[in-house]
Order: sequence, then structure tokens, then C-alpha cells
Amino acid sequence: MWWFQQGLSVLPVALVVWSAASFVFSYITAIVLHHVDPLVPYISDTGTIPPERCLFGIMLNISTFLGMATMYVRYKQVYALNPEKSKILKLNKIGFTLGLMSCFGLCIIANFQKCILYYIHVVGACLTFGVGAIYMLVQTVLSYLMQPEVHSKDIFWIRLTMLLWCCSSIVSMFVSSVVLYSGLYGTNLVQKLHWDPQENGYTAHIVSTVSEWSLAFSFLSFFLTYIRDFQKISLRAVVSLHGQTLYNTPQSFVTDEQTLLIAGSI
Repeated sequence: MWWFQQGLSVLPVALVVWSAASFVFSYITAIVLHHVDPLVPYISDTGTIPPERCLFGIMLNISTFLGMATMYVRYKQVYALNPEKSKILKLNKIGFTLGLMSCFGLCIIANFQKCILYYIHVVGACLTFGVGAIYMLVQTVLSYLMQPEVHSKDIFWIRLTMLLWCCSSIVSMFVSSVVLYSGLYGTNLVQKLHWDPQENGYTAHIVSTVSEWSLAFSFLSFFLTYIRDFQKISLRAVVSLHGQTLYNTPQSFVTDEQTLLIAGSI
């Protein structure tokens, strides 16, 4: 059995690989068609013009569902490992809720392009990265509270490192974006897809775009830390059949029939 076949580790692996591929493929397509500059464009700029916009949207929508599935499994795992610890269970519910909000933001990013509906796109980015950073914080705190009984201290320090990487990228992106869009370097910069290195504001633009790519990959790196945890968990589905057919059966006959239980591993 390969390492990614153990337990449900395939979920975080699929999330990271698929999401990274969505960024890379849309970037390559946009570069080949000369829709953006090769030197570190905004991730959103690589998904603004067809056909890369279509590719970017559909791949990120799939990433949304993979993210929701991964966060749900993580939620169930923490709940199963700490059934009587109210503090951990409460944080776990909060973290799951924040995770779903972050995934919804990713869906908004995928379907509302930056150059078309800018403010809705920004709302999606704030949900994805802002709320997502709080989700990472909650999971890091949970990792701290569950050591050393559930896992070693190493995983806590790794997740804390990913969290600090994420926060530093957010701060860098926010400051550079405020400077860039302050009006000092012109207007309608949101629609601008090509930049000349000699232009005013180019340095702020590059800092902002590099920070965005760094932020995206800090998120993906955080989910890589779930792999070892997910290798030790599996889900089972139990189906209860209340009859031998799918026809409408009188209640008196239903109560006499034996319930069949079929269990299958996911």
C-alpha cells in the first residue's frame, strides 16, 4: 500500500495538488496567450480572460469541494479523539465553521473575476485568506492543546510556522496593495494586466503579487500537515434498507420485514 492510500490521506494530497495545478495551468495558459506578464502576475489576473478564466473557475470550484471534505474529516477526527474535552470540541466547531466560510470565499474567487466584479472578488479573497488564516490559527491551537497525548510537539511547531508564514504574507500583501491602489500611481490599476518595470508603482506591484503567491502556497503547505493525521483515520457508511423493494409498501408489511444493514468502507 502506497503512503497516499493509507486512511484518508488522499484528501489533503488531492486538495494541495489540484489547487496548485489550477494556479499553474491558468498561469501557463495566460503566459502563452500573452494575456499577462511572465514575471509574477496576480493569481487572479491569470484567471481573468478566456480561455484561462474557464479553466481557473472550474478547477477552483473542485478545490472548494475538496477543501470542504478535508475540513469535515479533520473536524470528525478531532471530535473522535477528544469526546469529553469541551474546550477542544468548542474550538473544533468554530474551526469547522470558519473553514466552510473560507471555502465559500474560494468559490466566489473562482466565479467572480477581479476585472469584472472587483468588489465581490475582494470579498471572496477576504473570506478565503482572512477567515482562512483564522481557521489555521484555530487548528494550530487545537494542535497545541492535543499534544503530547494525541500527537507530538513537532506537528504543532510545523503548523505554527505555516501560520506565521501566512500572516506575514497577509501583512506584506495588505501594505503593498494599500500603497499601490492609494492613487499615487494612477487610477484603474485593477484593470491593468501588463506592467513596465520603468513605471511608477512597479515595485509595489511586484511586492503585492509575490505576497499573494506566497500566501496561497502557505495555505497549501498547511494542509500538507494533515497527511500523517489522515493516514490514521477512515470513514464508514452504513446503509439501512427498510424493505426488499422500492415500491410503496403498507406500513404493516414494513414492520414485519427484517432491516438489512450494509456497511461499506469509503
